Amino acid sequence: MPNPGDPSPPRWSAEESFLELLTNTLDNLDGPPRGQFLQRFFRSMAQVDLSETQSLDLWEQALARKRELSESIGKRVVLQAALVDVLASENLLRLPILMEYEEFRKLQINAATDPLTGLYNRRFFDDYFEKELNRSIRYSHRLALVVFDLRQFKAVNDRYGHPQGDLALRLVAETLRKSMRTSDYAFRLGGDEFALLLPQSDPEQAAALSRRLRTAYAAAIEPFHMEIPLALDYGLAIYPDDGDLQEVLIRVADERLYQLKNGGHLSRPTAAAPEVARPESAPRSEAPPTVKSSVEPATESRPSSSGAWTSGPDRRRWERVSLATTHAYALIGEGVEFTAKVMDLGYGGVALETSRPEAFEEAFHAVLHVPILPPVRVSLRRVYQLQGSAGPARIGCTFVT
Repeated sequence: MPNPGDPSPPRWSAEESFLELLTNTLDNLDGPPRGQFLQRFFRSMAQVDLSETQSLDLWEQALARKRELSESIGKRVVLQAALVDVLASENLLRLPILMEYEEFRKLQINAATDPLTGLYNRRFFDDYFEKELNRSIRYSHRLALVVFDLRQFKAVNDRYGHPQGDLALRLVAETLRKSMRTSDYAFRLGGDEFALLLPQSDPEQAAALSRRLRTAYAAAIEPFHMEIPLALDYGLAIYPDDGDLQEVLIRVADERLYQLKNGGHLSRPTAAAPEVARPESAPRSEAPPTVKSSVEPATESRPSSSGAWTSGPDRRRWERVSLATTHAYALIGEGVEFTAKVMDLGYGGVALETSRPEAFEEAFHAVLHVPILPPVRVSLRRVYQLQGSAGPARIGCTFVT
């Protein structure tokens, strides 16, 4: 991968660029999602059916072969050559083709998502929850888990059939997506069970968001005039308040879910805390306006003279997620002209770091490469620039729809 800020990224062929991107993407996947993805990758690339363990082992062999060949001939050997060598040595090279990038992206998404709703699946939830909990423990951050299910969902399936039930589930997913911060993750655990992971969220924030989601879902389902009143029930658990083990937090959240479902009150007093007031002009459920973003000066959130962001009443909407310690980067311009490091990302914008601020136009296109997520092409508008006495410049941009 090119280093962010390099003025002249390496000129690779399309195949080389694809495989470099694949290597970097897999570096950010752990355990089951990595194995499942590679299993599908080899099935599409070489028409061979391997187990997840075999796929992981074959990939590691290819990386090792690439290093070995590069050292032996004294120059860089592309991963494509190493893959062909390993597949041929294992007598697996039956159909030597290279996947199109769109096929790769579909495989990456399918390995971690639920096909009906498009949310992350249970397998990815187990893996990501463990990583996020370990991160919260390491940095002494709070982590909120909210679990949901649909009250009377079985009755809807029995009366109206599974197509109508599927519609109700897709509306849950749409409701969750509209209300998340960039740092939040939504999952379908199975059936009518869903979950949200909310890093750095306290009980009041998590409870307020859950109540908003419940209200938003009721509004979304109302136009379908179902005689069976569907409702989105929820239960929440907070690290470290309710425990520091994954299974404990899930159990606590489930218990509170059933307290609400059975007509009781949630045992956590803060779950009934009043929701923080927000400006009427920026409802959370709406999509971001054309150029309004968290990098735009507003009463809810403003950059200080040092570039740090302060939060007002609407802090969930305006929160910036730091990516400074990751390998996140952006390819700037039509084609790959140069790269910039992604410093942070928010609901409405992104901050980039570059040694070439003069190369940025007022409006431009970029492809964002962020850990775990697939690459995404965006249109950006430059809003501010912070230039220190030495070193790279920080450029704040808003997403343009």
